[in-house]
Amino acid sequence: MAIGYVALVLHAHLPFVRHPESDYVLEEEWLYEAITETYIPLLRVFEGLKRDGIDFKITMSMTPPLVSMLRDPLLQERYEEHLAKLEELIELEIEHNQHYGHIRYLAEHYASEFNTAREIWERYDGDLVNAFKQFQDSNNLEIITCGATHGYLPLMKMYPQAVWAQIQVACEHYEQNFGRPPKGIWIPECAYYEGLERMLADAGVRYFLTDGHGILYARPRPRFGTYAPIFTECGVGVFGRDHESSQQVWSSEVGYPGDPEYREFYKDLGWEAEYEYIKPYIMPNGQRKNIGIKYHKITGRGLDLGEKALYDPYWAREKAAEHAGNFMFNRETQVHHLHGIMQRPPIIVSPYDAELFGHWWYEGPWFIDYLFRKSWYDQNTYEMTHLADYLRGHPTQQVCRPSQSSWGYKGFHEYWLNETNAWIYPHLHKATERMIELSKREPADELEWRALNQAARELLLAQSSDWAFIMRTGTMVPYAVRRTRSHLMRFHKLNEDLHQGKIDSGWLEKVEAIDNIFPKVNYRVYRPL
Repeated sequence: MAIGYVALVLHAHLPFVRHPESDYVLEEEWLYEAITETYIPLLRVFEGLKRDGIDFKITMSMTPPLVSMLRDPLLQERYEEHLAKLEELIELEIEHNQHYGHIRYLAEHYASEFNTAREIWERYDGDLVNAFKQFQDSNNLEIITCGATHGYLPLMKMYPQAVWAQIQVACEHYEQNFGRPPKGIWIPECAYYEGLERMLADAGVRYFLTDGHGILYARPRPRFGTYAPIFTECGVGVFGRDHESSQQVWSSEVGYPGDPEYREFYKDLGWEAEYEYIKPYIMPNGQRKNIGIKYHKITGRGLDLGEKALYDPYWAREKAAEHAGNFMFNRETQVHHLHGIMQRPPIIVSPYDAELFGHWWYEGPWFIDYLFRKSWYDQNTYEMTHLADYLRGHPTQQVCRPSQSSWGYKGFHEYWLNETNAWIYPHLHKATERMIELSKREPADELEWRALNQAARELLLAQSSDWAFIMRTGTMVPYAVRRTRSHLMRFHKLNEDLHQGKIDSGWLEKVEAIDNIFPKVNYRVYRPL
């Protein structure tokens, strides 16, 4: 009999990046890379576990922007072109390196990986949302939602209608795509403020996740810390992140992904290859970029990129198995210790960004595969569970008020509100006030109805926390600034046109085609609560 539970939670999210008005935008490749390196490898792991009779359990958010992009015909078509280019390049690499044994071996490894990606992609007709849904239908995977566009909710709380719109639009979008309401939500950036749980309850959400200190500083102090969920006064469950298990995976200092045997992310063929040779596979303007074909391993800390040794997927896979065994052993030790203190089964909640597994940490999907297999066969201390199953089996928990919190840098709101991005919030607040006023209107005709709904889309897209996050990290900042400004400018033009009774139908049609997220959105979601 198991004496505890371990819940792996993956947060699958990308900002809505779709540019039909342009033949090539680099940022669209965020999606294509994630499909090849994270989402398809995870599906491959799930299929293998199911095939081998392992009743695995895992929780995974799929945010509305990600679901929308994965189901978009234009982006599906562009992904196929992206994958075809990778397949073409790797065949060239096999031929080009026929006298370089190790590099040819690596090129053949990538060719096999790309062929498998192609096979899985075509088997599901490019609909990866439906592919993941089949594992939800078998109760192996619990898919949860997120804010409609990953808006940072504590910085909207002075406008409850804006918070409600992020939650309600997300829940409606989830039901349209998965055929049932969501049970849980990954609140964007795990950012909680007091009172948010009442809106979640009104939307029918059963539970959410927060960082550990959101529970540890709850009132009254939870008896079992983060090792049991708490219930809020309105009945919504709260799961807290376990620091120990999280650090073992994501920490750049002591986490598994920094092992010398693993693949080096920052040494990529797009930057290494001779220019004329790689030119057809980089950006159309001739600028180099990451291709996703990487031949070197981390090798050691502090080494120059030029000193990296060649990668070997065989030994990296062995290391992933070793690390999965270590993770399992540590969770067994942790569960034994906690069970002795708590005198009840603890739950270890281990949430991570899904893109860590495969994209940033190439061996991450292998680690997950080995972890589930080892947990199934090699121990009986804990059960792997997903959060909905756990709540079904444990409907009674302590009632507390969680603490304001977020995950990441310093654990509160500083990363999303600082000198790099503070300028966006007065503009977002003004647009929100105007959207609340627009929500009280009754459209005179179908054109006004479309304009009002598009105004809601533009505000939601401008509110994405990704833009503030990118401004803070200092990477791709011009793109994040441009996206924030463009959505706000489109919103204000729609607002002015509606007030003047002069809607530019041709312009509106173009904007609807570009920002086509949430086709069934109803602008009245912003009406005063």
